[in-house]
Amino acid sequence: MSVKYDLDLIRHINLFEKITRINVKECFYFKEKLTFMVNQGLMMKALGKNKMHLLKLEKLLSKQIRIIEYNENLLQFIQNLIAPLKVVKISEEDGVVTIIGPDTKTKGLMIGSKAKNLRETEEIVQKYFPELKEIKVV
Repeated sequence: MSVKYDLDLIRHINLFEKITRINVKECFYFKEKLTFMVNQGLMMKALGKNKMHLLKLEKLLSKQIRIIEYNENLLQFIQNLIAPLKVVKISEEDGVVTIIGPDTKTKGLMIGSKAKNLRETEEIVQKYFPELKEIKVV
């Protein structure tokens, strides 16, 4: 997945960095939400006290915003990406990641209509972990 940074996205990144004082690792739309990815360990600083930064950004941009934290561990990165959805178990074998969800509703949200959410998640993860072949939700 290659992200095309148009003028709007660049403005959003600049505003995010100005408010949070954190560099954005990447910015993209994920599940129709403007998503900012920050480096490992910077999530709390990016959110701000009582989610102050997040709320301020949503108000200024009039958009729903997600902030996710990058992680060098494939399985943790996927969990960060699909949060706040709960995962019972997540494992990887030969490039195939299997996620076990707690209930049918959660699994449905992970997969999405016509597997749209699942394919979108795979696309983002493969950018950082090219060895990933597929994500399965069971």
